[in-house]
Amino acid sequence: MRGAAVLIMIQCHVFNSFTRSDMRHSGAYILSQFVGGMAAPLFLFMAGMTSGFQMDNLERRFLTRARRYFAALKRAGYILFIAYLFRFTNWLGGLPKPNTQDFWKVDILNCMGLAIAVFSLGALLNSAERVRCVMTGALLVAAAAPIVSGLDWSGVPTVIQYYLVPGADHAQFPFFPCAAYLGFGIAAGALVKRAGSSEGRERSPDQSRMDNLMRWLVLGGAVLIFSARYFANLPFSVYPSSDFWRNSPALILIRVGVMLLMMAGAYLWTRRRASHGWSWMQNLGKTSLPVYWVHVTLVYGGLTISLKRALTPAGSALAAIVVTLLMTVLSEVWLQRKARRIGRWKAATTVAGQAQAA
Repeated sequence: MRGAAVLIMIQCHVFNSFTRSDMRHSGAYILSQFVGGMAAPLFLFMAGMTSGFQMDNLERRFLTRARRYFAALKRAGYILFIAYLFRFTNWLGGLPKPNTQDFWKVDILNCMGLAIAVFSLGALLNSAERVRCVMTGALLVAAAAPIVSGLDWSGVPTVIQYYLVPGADHAQFPFFPCAAYLGFGIAAGALVKRAGSSEGRERSPDQSRMDNLMRWLVLGGAVLIFSARYFANLPFSVYPSSDFWRNSPALILIRVGVMLLMMAGAYLWTRRRASHGWSWMQNLGKTSLPVYWVHVTLVYGGLTISLKRALTPAGSALAAIVVTLLMTVLSEVWLQRKARRIGRWKAATTVAGQAQAA
């Protein structure tokens, strides 16, 4: 799923950077940006699943609630550090005339870090309580987004507005409503972890427990999509002001439904087709952070300045294929180097590794 998010992100950024201004009303460009709108929700959802896995693992190790909570907070701090390191490198790239305002821009990593910090409270609960509470929290975040965007934020520092407020003149990844994706991801991660646990396999052999979960996710995803779409099309609303594409709870639930269907599809594909051997899609997912960092620098940086807003949609599609191939090579090199580092570390620090080296 994360590999799919990387592909969606790459094509969206390439089309956005390279397509000519006079061709941005074409069907191909509009479709690329429409599909690209799923990339950030997918990354947030998958980050939530990873957080859900982490919380479950910490609980199984019988750590205290406080240690589980601070471990989750530590991950949030790491992601926020990476977010500002990324902004800092972009700021350096703008020398000798850097744009200081861009340094405070709230990107997907900033939103992810803040959302993990807030939902880290779920680490204080046991698995069953965590699912209920984080789902409730995610629903509240989504439901509050139109209300939060309608408040008067004129006296609030700009950077805080960037982190919180969904609005046309603010950041694209505010906590309201984007953090809802991460909350739903934590709940999904807890369910998947429980279904795939050793206890679950003992009770339900041949992965039937996981298969059953995926069937329920398909059903739940379809219900979310059609019910949210139905309520979004009603001629009245409980909100005095709501923008479907920026702060509507209906859009959040529709996208969550789509992601649940994608999860079931990814599970089926991985189990039937890609369970063994090399997978370029999985490699992109495993190296999503360096791929994100490098491809943004490549697509929006000075190396490709001659292509900025200079290509037709067909040219942008070809460029997206080329960038994807380059990122696939990058991910393979990255994973190979990581494997060699781990091998050297094991050889130097473990008895088995030292015996094998001897």
